[in-house]
Amino acid sequence: MKKLTNSVSRRTVLKVGGVSAMVLAAPGLSRAQAPTVKIGLLQPMTGGFAGDGDLARIGAEYAIKEINDAGGIKSLGGAKLELLIGDSRSNAEAGAQATEQLKADGAAIVVGGFASGISMTATQAAARYELPFIIDCAVSDALMTRNLKNVFRFNPSFSMAADVALKNLVTINDASGKAAKTVAIVHEDGLLGSGLAKLMQARLPALGFEVVEAISHPTPARDMSNVVLRLRSLQPDLIIPSHYFNEFVLFARTLQQQRVKPKGGIYALFGGAASSYRFVKEFPEAAEGVMDVNHWGDPKNPTNDKLMQAVQAAGKFYAYNAPINYSVVKVAAQALEFAKSAESGAIIEALQKNEFDSGVMPYGKSKFDATGQNVNALPLNTQVQGGQIKVIYPDQFAQAKPKFPANG
Repeated sequence: MKKLTNSVSRRTVLKVGGVSAMVLAAPGLSRAQAPTVKIGLLQPMTGGFAGDGDLARIGAEYAIKEINDAGGIKSLGGAKLELLIGDSRSNAEAGAQATEQLKADGAAIVVGGFASGISMTATQAAARYELPFIIDCAVSDALMTRNLKNVFRFNPSFSMAADVALKNLVTINDASGKAAKTVAIVHEDGLLGSGLAKLMQARLPALGFEVVEAISHPTPARDMSNVVLRLRSLQPDLIIPSHYFNEFVLFARTLQQQRVKPKGGIYALFGGAASSYRFVKEFPEAAEGVMDVNHWGDPKNPTNDKLMQAVQAAGKFYAYNAPINYSVVKVAAQALEFAKSAESGAIIEALQKNEFDSGVMPYGKSKFDATGQNVNALPLNTQVQGGQIKVIYPDQFAQAKPKFPANG
């Protein structure tokens, strides 16, 4: 793996299959020419989100190898895929710069983005060149309201995930005899967390929950003591948080240290650490019983287990970034097959008009609507039980029954 540096951004170029780099401009090139199509992966390889970017890279590399080993893009004469990794450096401005560099380096399509703020600027940059861009896991509803024909979102939107989260919460709470009546919301102050707070405050009361307070904090946050002291005074039955990894860990550990244990526990929506084995293994007591509604691979798909093994073999802790980026690369490859071209317009049209296998994500067939949103994207509801992250809803993917109230 060779690292390159230039005035715009740093990125890593991964060559797959031992073939020379070459961008296709027309379909039907013969196998003898050994063409290569470049797929850009935009991820935070450095900065505060670097752990997420590293897992995404592992998943994407796994998919690239599978595709190339199976004969490449057959409609393009067996073209091999080459992965270009653009480093967003965990901030929005650098995400736009890295996207422009991926375009300059010949990427036919870009996938990834990770965070909503980064994805917002990166997709805007891609739109200037009509460069196809498939978002992996950024959830802000605002991403798909800009009428950008080159932008597609593979994962569920925030509103889609919130519908699932609230439906499951009502089911879980009703089964417990309505153990949770009061809720406190704790959220980061960016697009992700602010969206959560606004939506939950609007919808929870109609479902029989009293929202006692919504508490905002910056990202990054260095201290959660004041937040937890406020929760101690409020004594909610349930906490609904939405943070990125570091803040989620800090929050959960501070709750544990201050012995603040709401009887319903934590029910997260896109909890940054709640669906990460790093959190579970490093802080097992703080993690036990935590529920999350988040991106998660189908636990009954054998390839999901292989991805987990690949992550562990690399000395990393498994989280959703690996399966979702494996899957989004698979969708990009299918789009190239349908397009029979690496020309931007043909790829965009293929993404608009076709259905796609969803890799290891529990989406069935992925289909993008007129806004670019995958209408079949589905988050899974998980809970940490006995040091393992178990799917508890929906039933067809479930590995365990929910334990609620967690601290009852």
